[in-house]
Amino acid sequence: MAGEDGSSPIARSSSAARPRGVELDGIAGSAGVAVGRAVVIDAPESSVVRRRITEQQGEEELERFQRAVTSASRALREVAERIRESATRAESSIVEAYILMLEDETLRDAVERRILGECQCVEWAVDGAVRAMAEQLRAAHDPYLAERSHDFEFIGDRILRQLGGRQRTLSLVDLEEPGILVAHDLSPAETAGLHRERVAAMVMEVGTRTSHTAILARALEIPAVVGVRELLTQVATGDRLLVDALRGRVIVEPTDEQIAAATARAERYRAVAERSRVLQRPAATRCGVRVALRGNVELPAEAGIASALGAEGIGLYRTEFLYVDRAEPPDEEAQFETYRRVLQVMSPMPVTLRTFDIGGDKYVSAFQAPAEMNPALGLRAVRLGLARPELFLTQLRAMVRASAYGSLAIMVPMIASVRELREVRSLLERARREVDAAGHPSAREIPLGVMIEVPSAAVMAAELAREAAFMSIGTNDLVQYALAVDRTSRELAYLATPFDPAILRLIHGVVAAGRLHDRPVSVCGAMASDPLAAVLLVGMGLRELSMEASAIPGIKEALGRVTLAEAEAVVAAARALVTAEEIEALVIERLGPLLSDLLELDAAGS
Repeated sequence: MAGEDGSSPIARSSSAARPRGVELDGIAGSAGVAVGRAVVIDAPESSVVRRRITEQQGEEELERFQRAVTSASRALREVAERIRESATRAESSIVEAYILMLEDETLRDAVERRILGECQCVEWAVDGAVRAMAEQLRAAHDPYLAERSHDFEFIGDRILRQLGGRQRTLSLVDLEEPGILVAHDLSPAETAGLHRERVAAMVMEVGTRTSHTAILARALEIPAVVGVRELLTQVATGDRLLVDALRGRVIVEPTDEQIAAATARAERYRAVAERSRVLQRPAATRCGVRVALRGNVELPAEAGIASALGAEGIGLYRTEFLYVDRAEPPDEEAQFETYRRVLQVMSPMPVTLRTFDIGGDKYVSAFQAPAEMNPALGLRAVRLGLARPELFLTQLRAMVRASAYGSLAIMVPMIASVRELREVRSLLERARREVDAAGHPSAREIPLGVMIEVPSAAVMAAELAREAAFMSIGTNDLVQYALAVDRTSRELAYLATPFDPAILRLIHGVVAAGRLHDRPVSVCGAMASDPLAAVLLVGMGLRELSMEASAIPGIKEALGRVTLAEAEAVVAAARALVTAEEIEALVIERLGPLLSDLLELDAAGS
């Protein structure tokens, strides 16, 4: 990484011309504070060869693709081997996930269609296939799926670099002190291969707290701030940076006062982290009330990541990924193998598979859904499954077969009526008969539950509880439909809050219905991963929360600081209030002093 004249990159510092104390805002990806010199890593290549080929050249281009995949996979396996002794299960699982994605037939099929069907050269085909897969995930307007779109881009960049013979060097040997990596993005594989003693912190233009790169940074205990817009136009190699990854802030040429304040915050955070490390027991309130924390995942390898981060099972396994960028939906065998793998990784802990939630804003090419004026209210999720029973039965048979390999439950999204639940149960019973007739083993009991996302389901929760084995509240869609707010709208984001009294009353009604009929009730929306909201949910009677795996340690710490009586007292006071603003103010007032360091409230640093 030395300059063309052989000098250290630090020698090219532009700090002399910079004003002091310039602040750049981002997202805290991996908590901590660091001060050091910036080392700017080159951004990925933006230009891709786009060349038409003849039909005779198609097989040769496919061979080039396979050689590139093999080389990229070999490089990732070398990373996995290098970190094996020091890596946590989370780190290893992420690298393994990328190897599986590289070698997945879905990507190969998409590239092959473009090479043989559209006469594209391999570079063009890879770039187009990866972009299409990433765009489909981003089009879902779901933060988790949007993050997974970056995974495809990382894989595409790996393959293109192999095709072009390009490698990105991340060596920091020229630095006299640990440096701060600054980049548009780093792939999880690159992050996993970093030497901790040479990297003081990481700062990136893209990413969120749930990105795999941020998860790995936390596993490596490297402070990281992600999502810093226009970072590369503001920072040059050699700039002195203060990375405050407790508040999600980067300061260029910080003042002594700014460094002192951030260092004090870091000491307070370190004390909390030390306490968290010794808390190996299951999640519970301070008075000992157990709360099961489960993970929301989408890829098989993410099951291992969730387990490493403390998940007591999978509360939501999204199956939509299997349908992305396919000319035809996945067959029963492909789905069975995927579900079986997840169950075996998590065994003996429970896994809840959600039937496909496709349609609306979650478009995939395998389904030709009709154009609709309002897709969010149209043919999606269970409605699509019941309209296409042959496709639904294929998925149900795969799930039934997988039940022989662990503790499996099936959950149906977007249920709006008891009639829909009964129709699904009828199809599940038919799937079980067909699996038995084919001679495949399966579990004797497979719980069938429903997601409560539609207001009508919340109103009819007592009736649904009579016939469903369990209920799981999807707060993201419940907020959208109950408050008539498009959750993707920035202008209306202030209205889309789970602290709205209408939402809390709906949740309270579902919990009461579950208690009445002795049915487990959980929450698997974003509300579960917010420390304040999680405490509120426990105070309302919830004893199972499912969330993005990266949020589990923080939620476990939050619950351990509050007694059930304190949580119930906040709920009782909140029920007397009539606006979301009043409820949020109450929750912060009552719980803020206990959780301020976890919430990164401004008061934490004052």
